[in-house]
Amino acid sequence: QVQLVESGGGLVQPGGSLRLSCAASGFTFSAYAMNWVRQAPGKGLEWLSTIYSGNGVTSYADSVRGRFTISRDNAKNTLYLQMNNLKPEDTAVYYCVRRVGGERGKGTQVTVSS
Repeated sequence: QVQLVESGGGLVQPGGSLRLSCAASGFTFSAYAMNWVRQAPGKGLEWLSTIYSGNGVTSYADSVRGRFTISRDNAKNTLYLQMNNLKPEDTAVYYCVRRVGGERGKGTQVTVSS
């Protein structure tokens, strides 16, 4: 079955950086587009970024464009999200999601606070 396990979250000061990882298994990772989404306390899911299979084309939400970078290593079946210049409003649980199917992991908590 599809399994997605996020890691790399934590507490960071404003302006800091984190790199999230998502280990995928149970499907042919290289064949699927993947998303990162987040959910802040008391809010709904917010789409952040997509990376497509094959050509690796990426897209970003306005809220993170220029600060976050999505990437993938198909040999390692792993999705990444490099987050720079973090802001308090980036505090949320971050999830990786298989674009077709909608499966997601349990998430990793990111807290941006001084």
